[in-house]
Amino acid sequence: MSQVVVVAKIKIKEEFYLEVYKELLLVYKYTLANDEGCLQYDLHNDIDDKHTFAFVETWENQDALDAHAKTDHFMDFVKSISDKIEDLKINRLIKIEI
Repeated sequence: MSQVVVVAKIKIKEEFYLEVYKELLLVYKYTLANDEGCLQYDLHNDIDDKHTFAFVETWENQDALDAHAKTDHFMDFVKSISDKIEDLKINRLIKIEI
């Protein structure tokens, strides 16, 4: 199976910025420490919009990504931010070998 790259872009509602930012840091910390098959899990802040963040992730394969989506820390994260974000866009990618 091929590695899977995920780019997850999250725009936080202004009034929930600090609360969701803390949740982003928690899911980042727990994912890096606990999720097997996680090769990269980086959190970025948009230079032009402080309310927009992006995770850039690399997973060994789709099974590892699926397992991550079922972890308690990830499900808690999704539940905690669901009504506090303006937009969420997730792209799953595979590298083109040239």
